[in-house]
Amino acid sequence: MMDPKANLSRRQFIGIAGGIAGAAALANISFDAPAQENKPKIDSNDFNIENRHLDVLVIGGGMAGVFAAVKAHDAGSNVLMVSKGRVGSSGLTPFAKGIFSYDKANAKISIDEFVAKVTESAIQTNNPVFTRQLAEHSHARVQELKAWGFFDSPLYHHSFMKPLTERNIAIEERIMITHLLKQDGRVVGASGFSLDAQKIVHYHAKTVVLCTGAGGFKPNGFPVCDLTHDGTIMAYKIGAKVTGKEWNDGHPGSAKNSGSSYDNWHGQIEEKPSITSAQINHHLGVDMNYQAYTQGAPVMMMPPRPQRPGEIPKQQVVSKLEAFPTGPFVPEAFKQSGPPPKPPEEGFLRSLVSSKGHSGPPGMGGEQVGGSSAGMAIHKSEGLVPINAQGLSTIPGLYAAGDALGSYMSGGIYTQIGSSLAGSAVQGAIAGAAAANESLGMASKMDVSEQYLALVNQQILAPLKRKRGYSPAWVTQVLQGVMIPNFVLYIKKDRMMQAALAYVEELNEHHVPMLMADDLHALRLAHETENMIITAEMKLKASIMRTESRCSHYRLDCPDIDYENWQAWINISKDEKGNMVLEKQPFDSWPNFS
Repeated sequence: MMDPKANLSRRQFIGIAGGIAGAAALANISFDAPAQENKPKIDSNDFNIENRHLDVLVIGGGMAGVFAAVKAHDAGSNVLMVSKGRVGSSGLTPFAKGIFSYDKANAKISIDEFVAKVTESAIQTNNPVFTRQLAEHSHARVQELKAWGFFDSPLYHHSFMKPLTERNIAIEERIMITHLLKQDGRVVGASGFSLDAQKIVHYHAKTVVLCTGAGGFKPNGFPVCDLTHDGTIMAYKIGAKVTGKEWNDGHPGSAKNSGSSYDNWHGQIEEKPSITSAQINHHLGVDMNYQAYTQGAPVMMMPPRPQRPGEIPKQQVVSKLEAFPTGPFVPEAFKQSGPPPKPPEEGFLRSLVSSKGHSGPPGMGGEQVGGSSAGMAIHKSEGLVPINAQGLSTIPGLYAAGDALGSYMSGGIYTQIGSSLAGSAVQGAIAGAAAANESLGMASKMDVSEQYLALVNQQILAPLKRKRGYSPAWVTQVLQGVMIPNFVLYIKKDRMMQAALAYVEELNEHHVPMLMADDLHALRLAHETENMIITAEMKLKASIMRTESRCSHYRLDCPDIDYENWQAWINISKDEKGNMVLEKQPFDSWPNFS
């Protein structure tokens, strides 16, 4: 039966949302498109049901997932890795080329100084425990990566497969996990379906490590289209606390070569991975978005990306102090006051580092501003709330690592080039070992009820079984039109966020229950679209709640930092009635982890 709200006229529906549909991004979208008849190409009754039993289930095949699987195996547990894509070749992993390594023997600053500088750049939003953890363990993880051949090729699949193959760790690729299984108060596994065959797989595990990365709204011009916050939303649905949804990644895009936009920051895509030094920066805020909002798209931002390693572009460099007399706050020590010096021989990453020991965001020669990473938060600032330094979530037995863990390793701003990959390696290794040790201490596996699994099967296949509904592509297009505009996602104010929230809540209440699929690919899209919509609701509600501006969260109506009321993170969870609940967690409650 159609929802009664579907009978609203376009004029009435736009009125509810406060007029946001007047934006150019929404002009060509047919909001009153009727539900269509579903004509499945495959029979939902022909799916095979398979079961796996193991100690530790690692979900995700990126940097965090590989280290989690390796360390869980080395701790003596039976491990299985499952990935929606190909190990080392999907998500954001292939696009990051810089990795951070803190070598205690040769470092110019102490770990205490490193943590203090990150805290200054992050305006106290980081968790010092995870910042210190990065410095203490990154060198050891990099040495392991060297032994696997990670730095010998721009491609990661072979180097990631080396330790997995040597240990005979079971791997299942192209499986989309849609559900985390919870019974008697703890996680007992996960369920999903194959993208290549008509089968559903239930993984019965004593512990689970989420290494699913972050996500976005499938924007154009950024290689983040297969990351849709799947792990975070699955965990949220079984009661886990989620955090960091108000922060926004500010990677720029390139209209000329959109596939390399991520690497305009981390290094050129054809280059092999490289190691950075300990240089604390203040990156990926909303500076470019602010200038675009107030002055139009910039002709040139500072410092421009060299065309080749060792080359300085001839265009005029604009000082951040001149370009942003008002707007996003940047700590004094991290303000760029002039062009970068001539880069050393080492290449691109060194060219970003100024003589003052800091650098600015990458440049864009009159090209796309913001939005190319729309929906993704700053690395390590968004994901499951940890209750200890091992990445254990608020659900017993459920761990997370990398961009799936809201560790606040760098805070609400990106502070160290290469720290994302290094942090994923460090956190994956620690979470994997902890999950293994917990699983080995459990007497036996927990049996999951057949009734529960039957319900999961039904929910997985629901889009295939619907007679009428909306295509995930169309619903995603509507979501993008609502969420991606600069004046909604980056340069925020209450009126526009409330308007956007009205649309997103309508999508969640009416369109998600009517998402339909006619094949396996569309089935994947249907589940991804739901995850993006729930994420959008979280991001808007958290951004409305944080009535200040700090790091990568900027509000025109609350432009100042509020040290009195907002020395806190925002955590999100579901209550017993299924409602989304937001709460503050003070910064000073975090450093007590052991």
